[in-house]
Amino acid sequence: MKNLFSKIFIGLALATGILACKDMPNKDPEPGDLESIPYNPQPYTIVKPSFFPNVPVPADNPMTADAVQLGRRLFYDPILSADSTMSCSSCHLPQGNFTDNEAVSIGIDGIAGRRSSMALLNIAYATNGLFWDGRSSSLEDQALRPVEDPIELHNTWPQVVEKLKDHPTYPTLFRKAFGINDRDQITKELAAKAMAQFERILISSGTSKFDEFKQGNIDIFDDEELDGFLMYFEEAWQYGLNLPDAQCFHCHGGITLTGNNYFNNGLDSVGSLDEFTDLGRFEVTGNHSDKGKFRTPTLRNIALSAPYMHDGRFQTLEEVVENYSKKGFGVANEDPNLPLMGLNAPNNTLSEAHKKAIVKFLHTLTDTVFVKNPDIQNPFQ
Repeated sequence: MKNLFSKIFIGLALATGILACKDMPNKDPEPGDLESIPYNPQPYTIVKPSFFPNVPVPADNPMTADAVQLGRRLFYDPILSADSTMSCSSCHLPQGNFTDNEAVSIGIDGIAGRRSSMALLNIAYATNGLFWDGRSSSLEDQALRPVEDPIELHNTWPQVVEKLKDHPTYPTLFRKAFGINDRDQITKELAAKAMAQFERILISSGTSKFDEFKQGNIDIFDDEELDGFLMYFEEAWQYGLNLPDAQCFHCHGGITLTGNNYFNNGLDSVGSLDEFTDLGRFEVTGNHSDKGKFRTPTLRNIALSAPYMHDGRFQTLEEVVENYSKKGFGVANEDPNLPLMGLNAPNNTLSEAHKKAIVKFLHTLTDTVFVKNPDIQNPFQ
C-alpha cells in the first residue's frame, strides 16, 4: 500500500510539473544562438539559354545556392498563410506555367480575387513593373504583398516572422542563406529576398520548338506553324509569301514575348475610360489614359496557362485569336495596332485558316523541359 501511495504521489508531482512547464513562457533564444552553424555562401549561377540575356540581379541581393533553396521552400510552404493552408504555389504551379489555371484565384477565406494569376516564367526579365497593374517595382517587393493581402494569404508579416523564428528548420536555413547570428534577425525582407532569388531561376530552357527554329533548325516547323510564325512577326514579305499581318509581336515581343508594357487590348466596349470595371494600370499611375490597360503576360508556354486575359475570360487560344480578329471597339486608348489585324489579307480580315495557323504557332512556344525541371518543383513532395 505504501508503494502504491508513493507511485500516486510521484505521478501527481510529475503531472503538476508538466502543467507548470506548459504555462511558462518560451525562453527567448540567446543572442548568437545560430553562430555555431557554418555560413559559407556559394554563388548561384542561373541556368539560361545561351541566346538569352543575363538575368538582372540587384546588387543588394546576390544569388547564392542556400538563399535560392530557402526561397524555394518558402514559396511552396503554406506557413506564410494565416491558417497554414495556402502557399505562393497554390496560385503559381509549375504545370500551369506557374499559374493556377483558374480565371481568378481563391484566397484562404474562400474569397475570389478579381484578376487571374500571372505566369512567372522569365519573370526575372520584367523590368517595368510586376502584377497586372505594375504595382511592384521588383521581385523583392512583389514577394511581400500576397502575405498581407486580405483576399490571398490574409496574414501579417509579424506573425509569419514569429512562426519562422519558432520553426525547427528555418532559422538554420536563414543562417546559411544570409549569415544571421540569431533567429531574432529573421525579417520579412530576408524572406522576400530569398523568394525573389528562387523566382529569378524560373527561366526558359530554350528547348521549345520555337527556340529550335530560331536557332536555325528551320525544318522543325511544318507549313502551318511557319505561316503562323510569319504572321505573328509580320515577316511574310521577306519570303515573298502572301500572308496577312497579325500584329502580335508589337505587344508580345522580345526574347520573353511580353513587351514589358501595358496596353488596352480591346477587350471591352465602353463609352468612356471611366466605365472600365477594372481600371488596371491607372490604379498605380493615376494617369487617365492608363484606364483599362494591363501588363502583357509572356506568351512562352501560353498553351499551358489557360484561361487567358487579366480576368480569365477566354478558355482557349482560339477564343483569344478570334477576339483580336474583331479589332477592338475603337475605345480612345486602345492599342493602335488592333485595327491593323489582318492587314494585307482580303478585306484586311484573317481567314479561319490564318487563325488556325497562328494558334498552331503559339503551341510551338511550349517548353516542357522547364515545366519538369526538378530544381523548381515542390521540395516538400
